Amino acid sequence: MDAELVEKAVRGDREAFSLLVERHYDFVHAVAWRWSGNGADAEDIAQDVCIRLGSAVRGFRGTSRFRTWLYTLTLNAARDHRRRQVRDARKMQAYASDQSAQGTSDGEDDDRQEALWAAVRALPEKQCDAVLLVYAEGLSHAAAADVLGCSEATISWHVHEARKRLRTLLGKEAV
Repeated sequence: MDAELVEKAVRGDREAFSLLVERHYDFVHAVAWRWSGNGADAEDIAQDVCIRLGSAVRGFRGTSRFRTWLYTLTLNAARDHRRRQVRDARKMQAYASDQSAQGTSDGEDDDRQEALWAAVRALPEKQCDAVLLVYAEGLSHAAAADVLGCSEATISWHVHEARKRLRTLLGKEAV
């Protein structure tokens, strides 16, 4: 069903494009939320993906499943969003030397889980991507390798290195 909609959207059919966006918006938003850990950021990323999709769909060649391709598009938008946030945070730090306002969480488990995902998002980009695809998205190492355009062994290595780093940062029981 997606293949037919994609084919029509590539040819410029606005209704098919609209249906494609409608069908996959929740998926894109969920992926963006897991990557950003924030509802407002997820909304921004999902909207960005929808905008990018308008021109990017013409470049879809069907060499992978549409959903895999959409993962990649969403992942790239999330990375761009993260880079913008880091750049903006640096600008803010330049203007205000000491701003540390952090919210508190309801429970100890929530705190630990949020600390874990915050630590995951702080990992080097490739490790972060591999961990989020495998553990947050539930993809196999092979499927994650498809999304990231690398080998399954590379995904396994990134996950292994990420786990070592997280154990060091958070302790054995947290990982």
